[in-house]
Amino acid sequence: MGNELKVRRLGIGCLFFLVLSLFGSLHRAAHAQIDMERVRESLRNRVEQAGISPVLSVGEERVYAVKTLPRFYEMRAYRPAWINEKGQIAQADALVEALQKAGLEGLEASDYHYEFIRDALLELRALLGQKKPVSPGFIIDLELMLTDAFSLYGSHLLSGKVNPETIDPEWFANRRAADFAVLLQETLEGNRINEALSSLLPPQPGYGKLKKALAEYRVIEKNGGWPSIPSGTILKKGDSKDERIDALRIRLAASGDLDPKSLKEGAVFDDELEQTVIGFQVRHGLEPDGAVGPLTLSQLNVPVEERIKQMVINMERSRWLPQDLGQRHILVNIADFHLDLFEKDRSVLNMRVIVGKAYRHTPVFSDKMTYIVLNPYWHVPRKIAVQDKLPLIKKDPEYWTKQQMKLFEGWGAETKELNPREIDWSRASAANFSYRLRQEPGPQNALGKMKFMFPNRFGVYIHDTPTRELFRKSVRTMSSGCIRIEKPMALAEYVLMGNPPWNGENISSALKTNVEKTIFLKNPVPVHLLYWTTFVDGNGMIHFRNDIYHRDKRLEAALYKKPPVQ
Repeated sequence: MGNELKVRRLGIGCLFFLVLSLFGSLHRAAHAQIDMERVRESLRNRVEQAGISPVLSVGEERVYAVKTLPRFYEMRAYRPAWINEKGQIAQADALVEALQKAGLEGLEASDYHYEFIRDALLELRALLGQKKPVSPGFIIDLELMLTDAFSLYGSHLLSGKVNPETIDPEWFANRRAADFAVLLQETLEGNRINEALSSLLPPQPGYGKLKKALAEYRVIEKNGGWPSIPSGTILKKGDSKDERIDALRIRLAASGDLDPKSLKEGAVFDDELEQTVIGFQVRHGLEPDGAVGPLTLSQLNVPVEERIKQMVINMERSRWLPQDLGQRHILVNIADFHLDLFEKDRSVLNMRVIVGKAYRHTPVFSDKMTYIVLNPYWHVPRKIAVQDKLPLIKKDPEYWTKQQMKLFEGWGAETKELNPREIDWSRASAANFSYRLRQEPGPQNALGKMKFMFPNRFGVYIHDTPTRELFRKSVRTMSSGCIRIEKPMALAEYVLMGNPPWNGENISSALKTNVEKTIFLKNPVPVHLLYWTTFVDGNGMIHFRNDIYHRDKRLEAALYKKPPVQ
C-alpha cells in the first residue's frame, strides 16, 4: 500500500513537471523568436564560403571585407555580433546613423550597404514587434552586411577608398592600416561605434577644415549655386555701365567673397570690388591684378558642383597621408607651387617653388631629409643629357665653357675625363650616347648653391636655382621633376638647427669656397611632396588650384567605381 502511494505520487509529480516544462517551452518560444544556435551554425557555414568562393554576396550586395570577415567571426566562435536572441540592435542603429553621415566625409553611404541595412532593421523590428519567428538566413544576411559595412567604411576613413598607386604610378602613399577584426570586436564590446569610426579620420587639421568647407559649399549648392558671368572685355576698376559688373557682384557674394550687404545698385567697378576680385584671385592662385580677364573669368564660372567634387577628391588624398607627418616637417604642395616648413602644425617658413613640367611630373611621396650639399656638382641625368643638353651642345661649340660643364666616360676607377672638342657631336644620338655630363659648382650650376637630399626611388630632391626670375610667374611648372626653391638659405639655416657649427655665417663662408661640402643632419626632417588642388589656409580661407597634371579626373573616376574587394 505504501509503495503504491509512492508510485502514484511520483507519477503525479512527473506529470506536473511535464506540464510545467511544456508551458515554459511555449513561453520561451513566444519570446525567443531567434534560434541563436541555428543562426550560429548557419553563420559558420556561410562564413566558410568566404574562404572557398571568390565572391561572397547577400542578394545583389557584394561583401568586400572577405579577409576581415572570416577572422572576425572565428574570433567570436561564430556567435552573431550585432543581434542577439532578444533582437537587441542598438549598435546596428549607431552604425546606420554613422553611414547616413558618410557624405560629410566626401563618401557615399550607398557604398556601405546603407539602404539594405536600414530596410532590414525596419523589417526585423516589425517581425519582433509582431512576435513572429525570424529566420536564421535573415539574421545572417544582416550580420554580414553590418560587419562588412563597418570594415569597409572604416578602412575608407582610415586609408582612403582608392589606392593611389593603382591610378597614378607617380604617387607613392604611406597609407595607414588597422586590424579591423580586432577593432570591430573591441568596438562592439565597448559599445562605441561612433567613437571608433571618428578615431579613424585623418588627424591633420587640414582635413577637418576641408570637411567644414565642403558642408558650406553644399549649402551654396542647395541654394542654387552661383550665376555665370558672360564673356566680354576685361572688367577693371573705373568701368561702369556694364551689366556684367552687377553679375560679378552677385557671383562674388554667392561664394562669400563679397559681403551680401555690400550689394548695391549701379554698375560701377569701384575700389571695394577691385579688392574683392584680388581676394578671389589669391584664393584661386591667379595673378592678383584686380581685373577680371579671361583667366579670372574662367575661375569665376566654374560651377559650385565642380568645386564640391574638387573638395571630395582632396579629402580622399588626405586619407592617404601617414598618421604622423612629424612634429617638424616640410610640406610641398605641387599644385600650389609652395613649400611650408611646419612646427607643431604651424607654418614657420614658406616660400614659392618651381615643380616639374607637364611632361616631367614631380611625383607624390613622403621621405626624410638626411643631408644637404653645399656647392653641389650637377651630375646630369642621362634622359636630360640626351633630350635637353645634346641639341644645345650640337648648336654651340662653346656650350661647355659657358655652362662650366665637363665630359666623362666610364664609372668608378675606370672614369676618364674627355675633351668635348675632340668628339664629333654631329654623330651623337640617343642610341649611341655613352657619356656623362657634370656641371661644376658656380653661378651657372643648375642646382644653384645647395641641394637638400631625401634619397628616394624617384631621384627627386629640393635645390636652389640660378634662374630667380622664374619665381615671379604664377604658374611654375618648369623643372625636370625636382623642386627648386625661392629661399634656399632660410631653409638651410632651419634644417641645420642643432648642427653646430652650421649657422648662417658658417654656411655663407662655405658657399664662397665653391667646394662641394656634404652636411648630414643630426635630426632628419620628414618631407612630404603632396598634390592639393583645394585646401584651407591658416585663416580658414578655402583655396582652389588648377589640376596641372590632370590627376583630379583620374581620381574622380576611381572614386565613383565600386570599392575593391579587401
